[in-house]
Amino acid sequence: MIQDEQLSKETVDTARKLFVGDCTFVMGVQELEQLPKPTLPEIAFAGRSNVGKSSLINALFNRKDMARTSNTPGRTQQLNFFNLGDQIMIVDMPGYGYAKVSKKERFAWQAVLKDYCRGRTNLQRTYLLVDGRHGVKDSDIEMMKLLDESAAPYTVVLTKTDKVKREELEKHTAEIEVILKKHAAAFPTILKTSSEKGYGIEELRTVIYCEATTL
Repeated sequence: MIQDEQLSKETVDTARKLFVGDCTFVMGVQELEQLPKPTLPEIAFAGRSNVGKSSLINALFNRKDMARTSNTPGRTQQLNFFNLGDQIMIVDMPGYGYAKVSKKERFAWQAVLKDYCRGRTNLQRTYLLVDGRHGVKDSDIEMMKLLDESAAPYTVVLTKTDKVKREELEKHTAEIEVILKKHAAAFPTILKTSSEKGYGIEELRTVIYCEATTL
């Protein structure tokens, strides 16, 4: 859990106002040379295709099409940058683990992501989304290792927690806690969310706001 002072009513309200306020798409980046200048603290979102990343981002910003969902998971292979109130840059990373992406494409993107995570000094935190119904998959472990190797701190966020029984969710959470102990760049805290029901959205907004603006 985050600290009590971070969850003060004033902080929660400030975070909510920021996230539902002005947010503009800056650019989509496929090559590191295209990256915007690192003038704002950056918060990135990563996750398997179909993990519900677009839906979670849309819920965080209280918009329907902030991050477009697609009937073809894994199609968008670029880093998408959004300027949040001139205070935080939100980075939507491409979904991974999609079977129809060729090995060549996958390796190429792994190289780009690793270079981005390793070299982006203003990247404060990556939120690694894991499907609460299924727990950690092999492709999630690969992403954890990539972030570890890049010395890029990350926090696991469980998605779709409204679609799984409490006992099963607790089981997955306990298993992930054990896994995270083996990964140097991982934070031990696990956040639980549901884009559909709104569970955990306010807490995640507050955590992101505190992470990006207090350092």
